[in-house]
Order: sequence, then C-alpha cells, then structure tokens
Amino acid sequence: DTVMALLLFAKKKRGEPYLILSRTHPKFLIELLKREVPEIVEGEVEIKGVAREPGVRSKVCVFSKNPKIDPLSLVIGYGGSRIRPVSEELRGERIDVVRWSQDLKELIKNLLQPAQVLEVRLLENGKRVEVCVPKEQVSLAIGKGGINVKLATKLINLRIDVLSDEDCKKIKELEKSQN
Repeated sequence: DTVMALLLFAKKKRGEPYLILSRTHPKFLIELLKREVPEIVEGEVEIKGVAREPGVRSKVCVFSKNPKIDPLSLVIGYGGSRIRPVSEELRGERIDVVRWSQDLKELIKNLLQPAQVLEVRLLENGKRVEVCVPKEQVSLAIGKGGINVKLATKLINLRIDVLSDEDCKKIKELEKSQN
C-alpha cells in the first residue's frame, strides 16, 4: 500500500535505515494544504498557525497581506473543493479555516466561530482569557468534548474560559463591589 506521511527523521540503526513517519503532526496538515492550495506555496496566503486533535478536528489560521485576496475562500475552495481532499486524506478530520488577526481579541472571536463572542477580557497578566457569549451559545463556543476551546487554546497559548453573558455581568458586578 502507498502511505502518505510526514518524514520526521531518518537514521541508521544497526546498519539498517530507520524512518520515523507521522500522520498526526501539524506539519503534515500544512504539507497537505500546500498540495491543494498553490497560493500557499507562492506566498500569497500564509498559514499562521495549526492546531490538531488528529482524527477529530483541526484549526488552521490563514492570512494574506494582499487585501484583494480572501485567504479563507482560497484555502477552502469553491464548494470546499480544496479542503475536502485534505479532510479525506486525514480520514474525515474536520478542518476549520480561520482568518488570522494580529489583534488577539479579534483572533479569539474568529477561533470560536460560529458562536457570537460578545466580549473578550485578558486576565492574570495576560495568561488567561474570559470570553463572554450568549447563554444559548456556550456549548457551541466550547465545542463537543471541549474541542473548540482546546484547539483555540493551542493556537493562542492562553487558557480560555467561556462564560455566558449572564455570568459575565455577575462577575463584573462582583468586581465593582470589591473596588
């Protein structure tokens, strides 16, 4: 059988070639995307970050310096024509393509879509983030088994706490009463 994988390293062991391959490494996803999206190889679209839970879901942050280019549309393709073969090669792994932003709050809003993020608060000297969403969208923002928040956390390297708008109001009231 033909196997597509990322070659992590090769060495000789007792005179025999010894190869370490990976299909779960984030770079494998990047290489698959490069095969389907020539604009990545050409440098018109940049991949700013990749987070994976292999076999389940991935998030890919994309960016273009050219304001006339929509990096999401280019990577996804018409009707999913570019992202579908990548997903199929990863045995049905869902791939979320997200618009990258230098503004951390905007990036977090993009990462937690389709949930509507009402507010993003940086806490504890920038080590933790509180995200407020409508009460009925808390589970949507968190994702099944916490996957959405887990991948977003990997990409921004901060702990994310998702709260309902009601809980956010209560926390603000408590903070005001303590000051």
